Amino acid sequence: MTSDNPQQRPEPRPPGKVTAAYVERAALAYLERFSSSAENLRRVLVRKVERRCRLRDEEPESFLALVDEALRRMVESGLVDDRRYAEARAASLRRRGGSARLIRAKLAAKGVEREAAAAALASDTDESERAAAKALARRRRLGPHRSHDRAAYRDKDMAALVRAGFSYGLARSVIDEDS
Repeated sequence: MTSDNPQQRPEPRPPGKVTAAYVERAALAYLERFSSSAENLRRVLVRKVERRCRLRDEEPESFLALVDEALRRMVESGLVDDRRYAEARAASLRRRGGSARLIRAKLAAKGVEREAAAAALASDTDESERAAAKALARRRRLGPHRSHDRAAYRDKDMAALVRAGFSYGLARSVIDEDS
């Protein structure tokens, strides 16, 4: 295939058809890299199917049943478990200084049901919330972890903890704590 213009590229091949095997491969590839809730995996697969259908000038609605079937198989095989995902994600966010309110919001954004999120946070106590607030203050160098002029930044530091989902009383006690 020769062309008069050496700069001209050949026409790219259209992507392959959307099949059950394609959807399952896409799900497994995603799960190899990321832990996911069932709803989040469904959203990812729907986006992949819609993108491929758009490139092939096809209607994606006829292929959405393949997504549901692949998702069902992933859940049945144990590769996707919302409770396990919620517990692991809550523990990770807690270590980084996430409040219970922030954790619930992030789990809801990933499609985790309220019951699974509540179960993941069931073992939390006031002390774990305080430890998370301290971890966030340490990580962001707020309050007792500020190297200079703590008093001038007290209100800003408290506001940062409150915006992160901690109560005003907890934020005040963590920020006013001695270093």
